[in-house]
Amino acid sequence: MFYKVKHFSPMSDKKLLMKDLLNLSIKDLVRKRTELRKQLFSFKMKNQARTLKQTHLIKLTRRNIARVNTALSIKIKE
Repeated sequence: MFYKVKHFSPMSDKKLLMKDLLNLSIKDLVRKRTELRKQLFSFKMKNQARTLKQTHLIKLTRRNIARVNTALSIKIKE
């Protein structure tokens, strides 16, 4: 019997929580946003090549980027 093994990257397989993001520094938030943007690009390229099996990761990554941007704007206003 064969089982499919799911490979998730640690950054994109879960929703980022705002309370965790607000504890990060501005520099860390910018770094996290850059990583997420690179992942989103990678997911989109894989999706176009029809090699991405978990297409929901595109939507999740987009929303995580939005969460980081929101946390970043809150930190800058403080």
